[in-house]
Amino acid sequence: MRRTTVLGSAGALVAGTLIAGAMAAPAASAHGRHHGRGDAEARGVAVAAQRAAKAGIDWKDCPADWGLTAPIQCGWVTVPLDYAKPNGKKIELAVDRHVSTGTKRERQGALLYNPGGPGGSGLRFPARITAENPLWTKTAKAYDFVGFDPRGVGHSAPISCVDPQEFVKAPKADPVPDSEADKLAQRKLAREYAEGCGERSGEMLPHMTTPNTARDLDVIRAALGEKKLNFLGVSYGTYLGAVYGTLFPAHVRRMVLDSVVDPSRKNIWYRANLNQDIAFQTRWDDWKAWVAKHDDVYGIGDTPQKVEKAWLELRAAAKEKPIGGLVGPAELIGFFQGAPYYDSAWARTARTWSAYRAGDTRALIDAAAPDMSDLAGNAASENGNAVYNAVECADAPWPTDWRTWDRDNTRLHEKYPFMTWANAWMNLPCATWPAKQRTPLDVKTRKGLPPVLIVQSTRDAATPYAGAVELHKRFKGSRLITEKDAGSHGVTGLVNPCVNERVDAYLLTGKTDRRDVTCTPHATPKP
Repeated sequence: MRRTTVLGSAGALVAGTLIAGAMAAPAASAHGRHHGRGDAEARGVAVAAQRAAKAGIDWKDCPADWGLTAPIQCGWVTVPLDYAKPNGKKIELAVDRHVSTGTKRERQGALLYNPGGPGGSGLRFPARITAENPLWTKTAKAYDFVGFDPRGVGHSAPISCVDPQEFVKAPKADPVPDSEADKLAQRKLAREYAEGCGERSGEMLPHMTTPNTARDLDVIRAALGEKKLNFLGVSYGTYLGAVYGTLFPAHVRRMVLDSVVDPSRKNIWYRANLNQDIAFQTRWDDWKAWVAKHDDVYGIGDTPQKVEKAWLELRAAAKEKPIGGLVGPAELIGFFQGAPYYDSAWARTARTWSAYRAGDTRALIDAAAPDMSDLAGNAASENGNAVYNAVECADAPWPTDWRTWDRDNTRLHEKYPFMTWANAWMNLPCATWPAKQRTPLDVKTRKGLPPVLIVQSTRDAATPYAGAVELHKRFKGSRLITEKDAGSHGVTGLVNPCVNERVDAYLLTGKTDRRDVTCTPHATPKP
């Protein structure tokens, strides 16, 4: 799931994933049995898939400003905005591909990818082939790598909730409230943000659900000429995969779900974000211990307690006087949350902090402050946050009584202060969302679902380990690979032969181990 934004003085700011982040996804009553749309939606997706199969995809060189160069190709797939009305308004989804590198005999079809969010773009996925990523060379011989922008994202009928330049403007208000007045101010911002989503993107909002994105995925499958889907989902992408597997079990061929969102109805989405606060604190503590272990390199503190003290001092100083006039506590959280998210950020985050303490403020400002000249990047950030809220708010009911939010987050903040309030404000627009909120799909095994491969680290901050266990129970015949005592988000992208070889074997042969597997952790980051 993606944790990328904290509401602040004018909109939102980078903060934390995802749950994506990114960052994880909700489910409207996918069959619509609670509101009478199920049969119509089932018919609608069948109609759309049939049309897409006939039309195919007109692959061409990608637009120059997409940053995707040959031999990667781009195209479009047309889907209904509302699957209950397949002859009504249509939207176009951007897709891209790199054809498989193997022989015709080696080719097994297309492998579709979702990186998380909700709100993440998968268009960079084919670049794993052009970059000759060694983790994916075997799989690339067997599969075309296909990415796409989900509905509402990037080039696929993008939605917006606020002017992007206002969205990134800094410094934001400190997410940790000092008073009831601070809470009232944040509540006002969240309500205004929700209203902005309705004003700027109201037509799209009722249809921005995970089940609809799963239906889009099936239409893309058909457009590719594939009878069955091969899918790799990370973070929120695991929830998308779980919903797809529930709605279209007989359409699944191979499915790898990495860093798993707990798909239980009670978890989607309010509870998921509370559980995330606890997991982020755990991984934050892991990073502090690593920084302390390497105090000879960073000089921040030789115990985790001293590192925490230095963090609180940095936070307090930035609150009193934002660094460079731009970096306050909210911006600091936006930057520092990368460390509990990804091991690859451990050394970079510590190095930047160490340099700041030695008098070099530039690196920290560059890392944590917005670049107001980056119009395209700012638009992408605002769009990603809009989709994150649109999907999570639409997928499930959220508490509307502020007292519930206040009680739960006040209690959590006492023990898990690193992300709790920042996460709360990011999600609070869902309390006053201007579009219908649905009932999450009951994710479970249905006839035709083949074995699904689940991969998870035990100390993941964005998607706690319990989510993988829950999905494993719900998908009968699935296999769970656990990376023990590790916590980086997105396990399949890391070098760990115990994991990598099993993912390759599954994608290439469909075979899994007879039992679940526990792997030792990948290498600890070096300072």
